[in-house]
Amino acid sequence: MMANYKIADISFAAWGRKEIELAENEMPGLMTLRKKYGPTKPLMGVPKSLGVLVISFLHKIMPQLPLQIPDGKPLNMILDDGSELTRMVHEKYPELLKDIKGISEETTTGAYQLYKMFKEGKLKITAISVNDSVTKSKFDNLYGCRESLIDGIKRATDVHIAGKLAVVAGYGDVGKGCSAALRGIGARVVVTEIDPINALQAAVEGYKVTTMEEICAQADIFVTTTANRDIIMGKHFEQMKDDVIVCNIGHFDVEIDVNWLKQNAVSHVNIRPQVDRYTLKNGRRIIILAEGRLVNLGCATGHPSFVMSNSFTNQALAQIALWTDNASYPLGIHMLPKKLDEEVAAAHLEQLGVKLTKLTPIQAKYIGVNVDGPFKPDHYRY
Repeated sequence: MMANYKIADISFAAWGRKEIELAENEMPGLMTLRKKYGPTKPLMGVPKSLGVLVISFLHKIMPQLPLQIPDGKPLNMILDDGSELTRMVHEKYPELLKDIKGISEETTTGAYQLYKMFKEGKLKITAISVNDSVTKSKFDNLYGCRESLIDGIKRATDVHIAGKLAVVAGYGDVGKGCSAALRGIGARVVVTEIDPINALQAAVEGYKVTTMEEICAQADIFVTTTANRDIIMGKHFEQMKDDVIVCNIGHFDVEIDVNWLKQNAVSHVNIRPQVDRYTLKNGRRIIILAEGRLVNLGCATGHPSFVMSNSFTNQALAQIALWTDNASYPLGIHMLPKKLDEEVAAAHLEQLGVKLTKLTPIQAKYIGVNVDGPFKPDHYRY
């Protein structure tokens, strides 16, 4: 009988199983969902056309949930982020809309695309912006990048970071994590920003805030985090010091103008995979990591499993909510209820040895919640 799978090298299976077992130990949120939802199988009957990343992931990490994995042409959608998924569903596979109850999006840029489509009236299916969940945006984007940025730079270059001047372009959640990581390892950190609130946050955290034009000739390491385009361009490269390290951890590869380097450098040497050294006409050299793509994925292995457990648990809960309680989510963009956000956080506490203080009835009444209800009023922003 012909096997119903195609694998390039089955000899990696045993190694992969060991990796999954390690990941399971570091993903208490998903393991909690396995115990809670495994017996009831809430995603039973999900149509094959529901090509969402979380389904593929859950099938691997939560085998107790017998999910239908997409096949044929919709399989390509599993490989893309949610914003690409949304575009493909609308433009390439409109016939799938009849089977899909909703989609979830967990990237900042993907969520932006969802809101843009909704504003223009082009959103035809219900969506949950997982990225708006506190346990996603404030964990994956901030704490994940805080760990994986340095991992990527170190694996790629083995450079000594302490004492060097590092520029972080953008002080959103990703920029906050990157700035903290660089300062924590001893770098002197400068931030560039367009938003006055973020700029003020960076300033009162003790970072110097200035423009790329003012700082590009002085720094040793550059990290872009904005998810916007044209952050570091040719005019900046021409002023940079010799052998500066330039990398991106924003979602798209348009922040650093690598094409300018390819067209204007007098020579290019590939030092090792994902590490390229361009020599400019002025004799100074620029080291580009991961060709301007995500440095933590191109030069390392991305975020640790623990922080991704928060994101994937959010994704799983969003998919379960859309599939089992679709009536509560009419056409539009929704956030996961705060109660589910807290459920995600609570699922990770035991792993860290955390014990929560319980409200007394008087305390609960004083802040207007039930003893077993949300710790803070719903409007509270963490």
